[in-house]
Order: sequence, then C-alpha cells, then structure tokens
Amino acid sequence: MANNKSAIKRIEIGERNRVRNKTYKSAVKTLMKNYLSAVEDYARQPSPETLQVAQSRMSLAYSKIDKAVKQGVLHQNNGARKKSRLAKSLKRVANKLNPQAAESAS
Repeated sequence: MANNKSAIKRIEIGERNRVRNKTYKSAVKTLMKNYLSAVEDYARQPSPETLQVAQSRMSLAYSKIDKAVKQGVLHQNNGARKKSRLAKSLKRVANKLNPQAAESAS
C-alpha cells in the first residue's frame, strides 16, 4: 500500500482511468462484433438493406474507435488497424458477391 499522499492519489487516478478505459474498450469490441455480424448477414443474404445495415454499424464502430483514440484509450495506430480490418471484412464479402464490380473499380 502507498505511504504518501501523492502515491495514494496516483492509485486513485489510475483506478478511475482504468474504469473509463474499460468502458471504451468494451464498447468498441461490442460495436465491432455487431458490425461483423451484420457483414455475415450481408454475405448470407445480399441485399441493399443488409448492406445499409452493415454500413451504418461500420459508421458507429468508426465513431467509437475515433473517440477512444481521441481520449487516449487506444493508440492511434491501434485505432487505424481496427478500422482497416473492419473495412477489409466488408470489401472481402463484396468482392466475393460481385467480382466484376471489384475489377472495374480498380
């Protein structure tokens, strides 16, 4: 246990930050799971509606990741990597469903 006032204060600050970071990280993970399940739904039943749901969930996940990076919960590179993996998962499904559109877009 800490002996002096400043060490006790640092322990309290660290605990407060840990709880705040945990809520951000948990929210990011939840939104990523929701997005990935929407991408799987789109892969099973491709339609404009399921694509729209996946894109809206991607937007929510991007927003939470950006906020976590801004707050310092996630490192900037970690946030960029998460967003890249999210985009790649939808692009992979879209390429499987319509390879001609992917070739013309390149």
